[in-house]
Amino acid sequence: MADETRQQKKTKRKKEKRFSPLYILGGGILKEDFIVRHTRMIVLVVILIFFFIGNRYTCMQKLREIDRLQQQLRDIKFEHLSISSELTGNSRPSQIEQLIEEQGIELEGAKTPPYQLHK
Repeated sequence: MADETRQQKKTKRKKEKRFSPLYILGGGILKEDFIVRHTRMIVLVVILIFFFIGNRYTCMQKLREIDRLQQQLRDIKFEHLSISSELTGNSRPSQIEQLIEEQGIELEGAKTPPYQLHK
């Protein structure tokens, strides 16, 4: 009976020792049977975790780039629309005649309509 209680106390102390922060941070946990038996699986899981973190970081960068380019596209479309409407307004015949008079250019509009030549 005395041996059994001593062994129970030793195993209890071992379990307490296993979960102490000093035991874990000191590297004693790496000597455990479970860790030694499953080293390959643990290394694989750690590599996959690093891969997924890197993949997420890359995706976030690409999403930011897409948002930036979409904003730039909206700005360019707005600029195109404003320039197009300004060009449409300036290409009216009355607007052209007014600009010619303001510039002092000696041009006159045609008095006769254009001819159509047929073969």
